[in-house]
Amino acid sequence: MQLYRESTHSEETGRALLVQIGELAQIAGWIASDAGKNEEAERVYRLGMSAAQQAGDGTLTGNVAGSLAYQMSNTGREAEGLTLSRVALDTAGKDAHPKARALYWDRVAWAENRAGNDQSAIRALGEASEALSGDTNDRAPDYLYWVDTGELRVMEARVFTELRRPLRAVPLLRGVLGGYDATHAREMALYMSWLSVAYAHGGEPEEAAGTALRVAELSAGTSSERTTERVRVLRETLREYANVPEVAAFMERTGGQR
Repeated sequence: MQLYRESTHSEETGRALLVQIGELAQIAGWIASDAGKNEEAERVYRLGMSAAQQAGDGTLTGNVAGSLAYQMSNTGREAEGLTLSRVALDTAGKDAHPKARALYWDRVAWAENRAGNDQSAIRALGEASEALSGDTNDRAPDYLYWVDTGELRVMEARVFTELRRPLRAVPLLRGVLGGYDATHAREMALYMSWLSVAYAHGGEPEEAAGTALRVAELSAGTSSERTTERVRVLRETLREYANVPEVAAFMERTGGQR
C-alpha cells in the first residue's frame, strides 16, 4: 500500500495498483492461514478487501472476503464465516464470471455445512455446479485459474463426508484423485484425508487406514498446518477402530504427531 499512497499516478494506474494489492493480499493471506497464522492472515485479508473495494472490483473483493470467510468457518467462527461468505457472493454480483460465482457458492456451501445447515449446504453446492455450467469463453480473472469441475467435486465430497454420506463422497473423491497431479503433495494429502474419513464413515477401516497412512506420508513433506491438522483428525476418526491391524499401524506411525 505504501507505493500506492506515496506515489503520484493516474486514476487508471492507481486502480491497477489497488487490484495488484488485493490479489497479492489474497495469496499472502492464504499462505499465512495455511501455516496456522490466522491473526496475520486476517489482517492481510482485510487489507486486500479494502484495496479491492477501493478499486471497485467486486469479483476480487469477493475472492478475498471468501478466503477470510473460509478461514473463519474452519477456526470456530462459523457464524461469522457464513455471514462473510454470503457477503462475498453478493459483492461479486450476478454478473461476475461463472468461475467466480461457482467458487463463491462453494464457499457458502462449506460455511453452511460448518454452521450445521445441511440442506442449505446441499442447495449451495447445486448453485455452484449450475454457475460453473454457464462458463463461457470469456477470460476469467487469472486468480481463478484453478477453479474447475474437479475442484467443485472435491468440495461436494467434503460436504457429503461431513454429512456422513460416504456413498456420495467416496466416488467423487476417487474420481478426482485418479487424475490428480501426484506432485501436488499438499492438495493430495488434503483430498485423501477426506477420502479416509469417508471410508471410515462407510465402515471400511482398512481402506481408511491405508489412505490415512498415505496422508501422513504426504503431510510429512509439506509445511502446511492444514495437512498436519488433518492427520490429527484422522487419528481421532479412526480411534474407534484401534483394534484393526491397519489402523493400529497408522496410529503407531503417527503417534509422535500432535
